[in-house]
Amino acid sequence: MLRGFEASRILLVVDGVRMNNAIYRAGHLQNSVTMDQAMLDNIEIAYGPSSVVYGSDALGGVIHFRSKNPTLLTDGNSMASGNVSARYGTAASDKTAHFDLNLAGKNIASLTSVTYSNFDDLHAGGTPNKDNKYGSFGFRPIYQETINGVDTIIVNPDSTKQVASGYSQYDILEKILYQPNENTSHLLNLQFSNSTDVPRYDRLTVAGSGPNTLKSAEWYYGPQTRFMASYQFSNTKATKIYDDMHIIASYQHIVESRNDRGFGKKALTSRTENVGVIGLTADFMKNIGSNKLHYGLEGYFNDVQSEGTSTDVFTDEVSPASTRYPDGGSTMNMYAVYANHSLAFADNKLILHDGLRFNITNLNASFIDTTFYPFPYSDITQNNSALTGSIGLTYLPADDWKIAILGSTGFKAPNVDDLAKVFDSEPGIVVVPNPNLKPEYTYNTDLQIAKEFGDLVELEVTGFYTIYRNYFTTAPSTFNGQDSIMYDGQLSEVLTSTNFGKAFIYGFNAGIDINITDYLSLSSYINYTYGRIETDTTPIPLDHIPPVYGKTSLNLQVSKFRAEFYSMYNSWKRIEDYNTTGGEDNLSSATVDGMPSWFTLNLKAAYAVTDYLQIQVGCENILDLNYRVFASGISAPGRNIFISLRGRF
Repeated sequence: MLRGFEASRILLVVDGVRMNNAIYRAGHLQNSVTMDQAMLDNIEIAYGPSSVVYGSDALGGVIHFRSKNPTLLTDGNSMASGNVSARYGTAASDKTAHFDLNLAGKNIASLTSVTYSNFDDLHAGGTPNKDNKYGSFGFRPIYQETINGVDTIIVNPDSTKQVASGYSQYDILEKILYQPNENTSHLLNLQFSNSTDVPRYDRLTVAGSGPNTLKSAEWYYGPQTRFMASYQFSNTKATKIYDDMHIIASYQHIVESRNDRGFGKKALTSRTENVGVIGLTADFMKNIGSNKLHYGLEGYFNDVQSEGTSTDVFTDEVSPASTRYPDGGSTMNMYAVYANHSLAFADNKLILHDGLRFNITNLNASFIDTTFYPFPYSDITQNNSALTGSIGLTYLPADDWKIAILGSTGFKAPNVDDLAKVFDSEPGIVVVPNPNLKPEYTYNTDLQIAKEFGDLVELEVTGFYTIYRNYFTTAPSTFNGQDSIMYDGQLSEVLTSTNFGKAFIYGFNAGIDINITDYLSLSSYINYTYGRIETDTTPIPLDHIPPVYGKTSLNLQVSKFRAEFYSMYNSWKRIEDYNTTGGEDNLSSATVDGMPSWFTLNLKAAYAVTDYLQIQVGCENILDLNYRVFASGISAPGRNIFISLRGRF
């Protein structure tokens, strides 16, 4: 969550390619796990709406994953080099192995990487939070097994073991760099990630109609597949119109599915989505005296195909089922041009930043089969455009001072998931399409103050205020005049996505770094966010607003040894601060009072045995506390002792 936004309102980018696609939902997303952590060079996080640079979805901010690139052969480098690593952790008996190899020539180089991870069922902490006030909350007292074709409730002998939470995943990366001269480069970037079935733990723990029963026998995501191929052409030879030019052409293919079967039922319902995304971006930089100009254009073209089936688990007979998205297919195309400008003046003590972006979004969705839902329309078409901008001023009164103020606007166009899906957000509720949904807009101000006190202390505080208009929420509705319809065999209340007029979000984040000695340092940060929906009477809570959270750590660095002792903490999210009318905060996964506060104590250390071998060990959640992160449907890991070996050659 960034500044009260999450999921489809945060833009994910990998190596300059937009990851967000037409079916990114407003609820919690897991797509970032398809990016191999072992191959990350760095992660850039831009807080606040960065729509001038990145376009739709970047309301809360942008998370840009940059993976490692091949290195060419230079003096002192070897033609073949690489890394190997292995990791084991006790909380989920997780096992991860990684290998990468760089083959270098003077003008051409390749980088190949393979990572495999296996996670068993996750163990939560054994120490109840809040003196066991909430009983079995956070534990797994029972689970389901199918024995000889019969769904059976099993008493869990170890209630900290969150049965049906494990999965496996592998990631492959291949990059080829060709650099014929110092100004020109060509980069081919291939990435593939795939998983086993991933259990939907929160759905598998929903209670059934009777005591000690469960609603679902099966509920899992099918293998989550992400493939990306991109080609990047870069030229750094200055011309009249640019000093740097980067052009990226990309293709992505994403497959995801949802599969569920009720307890004691024979029908396994599967809904599968295939998404193809073609992208093209052209980005230019030009320095003109004290002026820096950053401009470009981009286009992304999404195609969504959705299908639904129902399989009799006893006879394997397959019959049609309703689809999550329009069965006739959907397309969503986005086009944009943008320009950012900066100017340093007053002896470089003042820097002006300004920018504009014009966006066009086209969406088409087609409903063909009306067997399950006879919609009063067969097609949905939307064409939206938006002009967004930003202007800011940075003041540098001295080398150790920074004061920056920024005003900006952001927008999010409805995607296929917002506009045209049919799904159950939770048992007993079904959300139906709304072809009249309009874009969301934000109007934002930021103030940042940073100060260094010699070499001893660095302090930074940032505050923000956001006016949020036309935001998407769900509200009671009707379908063909009925306020409830049958969905997957259950009578469900009808909701629809709709625009709500006004809301606001404000907050701050603060951080401090203190160098106690040459070897010992202390760092701490804290985040506070507050959001409310404006009404004619009393404002009501906005969803996606996290409680106060932060981290404090003590760091030691001595020669080849480094260690960190740290605490992570969240305050209470009280029930009165939840949005109870269509929010996405998983209130059903919290206690009757909300989500309890928590803190963990953690220790990790690393030692470089040689220049080519490093060992890392640690213990997370030392106190073995049973807790849940706000809005999560699964308890966090209990005491986790891990060891990792890293080698390079």
